[in-house]
Amino acid sequence: MFTDPLFLIMIIAMLAVVGILALGIGGFAKGGEFNRKHANRIMRYRIYAQFVAVLLILAVVYFAKG
Repeated sequence: MFTDPLFLIMIIAMLAVVGILALGIGGFAKGGEFNRKHANRIMRYRIYAQFVAVLLILAVVYFAKG
């Protein structure tokens, strides 16, 4: 399973979601101009990345069954 390329791509996508989420939370915590300019865009990117990660999780589960 750990050598499956789809599994590794799924892990990378999940780490990307965590990274984007951490950037967004850090921006919220810091506040200021950065938060005002980029908060919505960063959270939108998180939603897109999360959608891709969920699709990859479903694909890994589907192909692991077969």
